Amino acid sequence: MRAAVVRGPGQVPVLAEFDEPPPRDGFELVTVTASAVSNATRARAAGSHFSSPADFPFVPGIDGVGTTSDGRRVALFLPAAPWGGLAERTIVPAALCVPVPDGLDDVTAAALINPGVSPVTSLRVRAALRAGETVLINGATGITGLVAVQVARRLGAGRVIATGRDRDALHRARSFGADVTIALSDDDTTVDEALAEAFRNGVDVVLDYLSGSAGERILAAAGAGPNRGGELRFVMSGGVTGDRIAVPNAVVGRAPVSVLGSGIGSVSMPQIRESVAEVLRLAAAEPIVVAIVESRLAQVETAWTADHGRARLVFRV
Repeated sequence: MRAAVVRGPGQVPVLAEFDEPPPRDGFELVTVTASAVSNATRARAAGSHFSSPADFPFVPGIDGVGTTSDGRRVALFLPAAPWGGLAERTIVPAALCVPVPDGLDDVTAAALINPGVSPVTSLRVRAALRAGETVLINGATGITGLVAVQVARRLGAGRVIATGRDRDALHRARSFGADVTIALSDDDTTVDEALAEAFRNGVDVVLDYLSGSAGERILAAAGAGPNRGGELRFVMSGGVTGDRIAVPNAVVGRAPVSVLGSGIGSVSMPQIRESVAEVLRLAAAEPIVVAIVESRLAQVETAWTADHGRARLVFRV
């Protein structure tokens, strides 16, 4: 079968023939129709992700959409190595196949799996978001952050605050439902005053995609004065600006804060499966906007290395 194949660490996937996945008890053989390229997919292909396959060659792609041998249209995630989503066929644990609702096309569904499951698991599972609460999304200008703004609204957030450096993307966040935007590219005094004002008005949940100094500034604002939202649930779900975060003493001593992680390990596979199903249901009920660049699998080498800006690259297989 045809597949995108990574032959060694750091190499760009190439179109090549790859062995068909053999049938296996408890697994579904899926004919793939669309598969997206997320940051995690790129990191696994580069060999820099903690879950990168140890052996080469392999097929990248941690999720996708396709059809099972009995004709069901499903979203799939975490195929069994060395098979991935960027192939004509792959093999996936049956428990990790989720029905795709009618009315949601394959490419859109594939584009939404990765950026959609993150805010659902963070807000619904880890933060236990309640209707009417205020959510601050730190790093709301990337693909996942902009989806998170929309998901927070669909999950019942009463107020959404979006932070980021890209002013054009912050403008889009407002059009997607953010009530307040804070440009982290402003001078320090302006940013700190805006964060302080947010906490004076009350913040219940922070969904942090940046970590590092940006996350620390938000925690400092939480500890600097009263938070009308009461206990703050601070969910770490990324590390764009750093791989760690320091919790200021003032936060520990003065503010009721729970710091939570969100990812494989802190969230169970059944919970991830349900989160995939939920984001697809939400998108089928009311479109969730995500910028998409489509390509054919035959163009994998050129499309993989091209700059797609803030759009999600999706291969039609």
